[in-house]
Amino acid sequence: MNQFLHFMIKRRGWVLAVVLLSGALFFAFRSTESSPSFLTQRQKLLAVIGQLIEQQHYSPKKVDDAFSREVFKKFLSEMDGDKTLFLQSDIASLKKFETKIDDEIHGAEIKFEPAVSAIYDKRINEAIAIYKEILASPFKFDAEETFQQDADKLDYAANAAERKNRWRKKLKYFTLERYADLLDQKEKAKAGDSILLKSDVQLEKEARERVLKIMNKTFDRIKSTYNEEQRFSTYINSITQLIDPHTDYFPPVEKRAFDEQMSGRFFGIGAQLREDDAGVKIASIVPGGPAWKQGDLGVDDLIIKVGQETGEMVDLTGYAVEDAVKLIRGGKGTLVRLTFKKKDGTVKTITIQREEIVQDEAYARSAIVKQENQKIGYIYLPDFYANFEDANGHRCSEDVAKEVEKLKAEEVDGIVIDLRNNGGGSLYEVVQMVGLFIPQGPVVQVRDKDGKSTVLYDRDPSVLYDGPLAVMVNEFSASASEIFAAAIQDYKRGVVIGSTSTFGKGTVQRNVPVGRPLDFVSGRTDMGALKLTFQKFYRVSGASTQLKGVVPDLVLPDVLENYKLREKDRPNALAWDEIAASQFNAWKGYNNFAPIVSSVKATVDNGSNFSVLKSNLDWLTKYQEAPVPLSLVKYKENQQRIRETVNQNTNLLKLKDELAVEVCSMDRVKFFSNPDKPKGERYQAWLRGVKGDMYIDQSTKIVSQLAKAQKAVTAAK
Repeated sequence: MNQFLHFMIKRRGWVLAVVLLSGALFFAFRSTESSPSFLTQRQKLLAVIGQLIEQQHYSPKKVDDAFSREVFKKFLSEMDGDKTLFLQSDIASLKKFETKIDDEIHGAEIKFEPAVSAIYDKRINEAIAIYKEILASPFKFDAEETFQQDADKLDYAANAAERKNRWRKKLKYFTLERYADLLDQKEKAKAGDSILLKSDVQLEKEARERVLKIMNKTFDRIKSTYNEEQRFSTYINSITQLIDPHTDYFPPVEKRAFDEQMSGRFFGIGAQLREDDAGVKIASIVPGGPAWKQGDLGVDDLIIKVGQETGEMVDLTGYAVEDAVKLIRGGKGTLVRLTFKKKDGTVKTITIQREEIVQDEAYARSAIVKQENQKIGYIYLPDFYANFEDANGHRCSEDVAKEVEKLKAEEVDGIVIDLRNNGGGSLYEVVQMVGLFIPQGPVVQVRDKDGKSTVLYDRDPSVLYDGPLAVMVNEFSASASEIFAAAIQDYKRGVVIGSTSTFGKGTVQRNVPVGRPLDFVSGRTDMGALKLTFQKFYRVSGASTQLKGVVPDLVLPDVLENYKLREKDRPNALAWDEIAASQFNAWKGYNNFAPIVSSVKATVDNGSNFSVLKSNLDWLTKYQEAPVPLSLVKYKENQQRIRETVNQNTNLLKLKDELAVEVCSMDRVKFFSNPDKPKGERYQAWLRGVKGDMYIDQSTKIVSQLAKAQKAVTAAK
C-alpha cells in the first residue's frame, strides 16, 4: 500500500507547457526512416533522456560510475520492493553492470535491464510455486515469531530456503489477519448464523483460501500487464527519479492518461467500470454516451477482451480496472472493440467510436454551510486543471469564479476553499485564481537553473470576492495548491488551515515529447515524453515552497500527519532556499486574523478532540514501524488496542451533529435530478461527506468568526 501511495503521489506532478528544447531532441527518431529494432529505439530513447537530465535539468547530476551505482540499487528496489524475489546470488551476478549503466545512458548497448528482467521472470514463476505450496498447508499461530514489514531493514535472502521462510512469514501474517477477523465474526455471531457451524480449523482454511485468491489475482495481473515495455519504463524512471522525485518518463499510454487528468477531458465509451472476482465489469452507462447510443452493453456485463480498430485484442484476465481503462480510452473519433459476456452467458463483440466524456465530477463544486445565523460558502477544488487543447475547455480559475458568483448570489458571509489532496496543476491557472481574491500584484516567482528569476503577476485590478476567506490544505496539497495558499497567506488575504505543512513541492516541470509525433494537436509522440524539472517556485516573500511547503496559520492534526509522505521524506528532493522578495501590498481590507486564530489554537491545543487525536496517531505510527507478532494471542492483543484507538479516532473526527449543508439553487438539478442517476448519487454522497467533515466544520466556524469581526470593524467606522 505504501508503494502504491508513493506511486500515486509521484504521478500528481503537473505540466506548465510542452517545450521543444531542440529539433534533434524533440524528434529524436524522426530521421530514422527505416524501422529500427526495438533495442535500437530503446538505446536512442535512453540517450535522449540522458542528455535532458544532464544538460537541461534545473539541478543536473553527472552521469558517471557513482550515479550508475545509485541506479543499480534503485532499479532492483523498484523490481523487488519487499525483497521476496531476488536472492543475494542474483544481486552478485548483476554486479558486473553496477558501473556500466552510465555507459548505457550515453549510448552503449543496454544489457542491465534485460538481465534483471530475465531473472525477474524466473523468480516470479518461483514465487507463484512458493506461495501456492505454503498456502496448501495449515498455519499454527502459537509460535513466538514476528514478520518484518519494512524491507529497508532487510537484505536480500541469502538462499532459497531463507527466501521461502520470508514468504512463509508474509503469507502467515496475511492469513492471520483474516483468521483473526473470522474468529471475531464467530464470537459476535447470533444463533443461526452459518459461521457458528464452522470449526477453527475450517476458519483457518477459509482464511488461507482468501489469501490464495488475492495472491493469484496479484500475480495474474503482474504476468498479464507488467510486460517488457513497462519494465523498461520502470528502468528509465529509476534513472530520472535519482535526479529529483518529479522528473518522470511517460510512455505514450501513460502520457495520454496524464493529459486526461490535467485537462479533465478524455475520449472513451461513456461507461464506468468496476472489478470483482470475475474480472472487469460495467458498473454504469453514461446516458447519451457512446456505449449508451450503441445499445448492447449493460450493467454487470463482463468485459473479456479489448482491441483497437486493427490488431489483436487483449485478454483482460488479471487486469485491474485502471489497466482496462487505459486500453478502452483513446484518441478522438477512434474505434475500440470490446468482447463481453452478458449475465445470461452470451458472448458478443462490438465496435464503439470514442467520444469526449465530460468529467464534471473532477471540476470545482460548491455548497453552503450554515453556521449559527450565517451562511459560509464552501468550494472544493480537486486539481488546478486546464484544457489547453480546447479554447472552450474547462479552466479551474473560470470554474471557481463561477462558483464564487453562485455563492455571492446566495449572499454568503464568507468562503472556504478546500485544497486538501489537491496535487497541483496549471501555473497559469493558479495565477488567475489568486487574482480573483486580490487586486493586481505578484503571485509567484520562478527561477531557472541559470539563476534568472521571473515574477508572474495578476494584472487585473478588479477583485471578484473581497469577503472573509480561508484556505484548507493538508500534506497532499502540492505545487499549485501551495502557490495559492502561500499567496493568500503572504498578502494576509485569508487564513490558511490544515496539517503542520503542505507537501513541499516547489519545483516546475515541463513535458518534453520524444519520438515521432502522432499528431500536431495534442503534441503526443510514439515514444511518450519526459516530465523534466527546469525551474523552482518562490513565494512573493522570497521563500521557496520546496521541502518546507506552506505552514498553515492554524494547524489541525489529521490522520496522515505522521506518515512520511511529503517531499522532505523523499530521496533526491531538491533543497530549500530563498531569493529576494517581490514588492507587493498586503490586503487593505480586514486582515487582523491573529486574535481569532490564537483563540481557536488554544482550544485545539488544550484538551480538544484534535489533541487526543494527535496522541493516538503518535502511538499508531510507532506500532506500525515495529515487526508484527505472528502469535494469535499477541496479534489479537495488539489488534484490540489498535481497534480501540482507531474507533476513538473515528469518534473524535465524527461531528456530534451533522453540518447544515445545502446547495446553490443553480445546482439543484445536478445534485438531485441528474439525468445520469449514478452521477447524481455520487454528488449526493459528496454532499453527505461535507456534512460530516470535522475539518470543514472547524474551517467554516473560523470564517464565521472572521465575518463577524469584519462586520464589527466596518460598523465602527
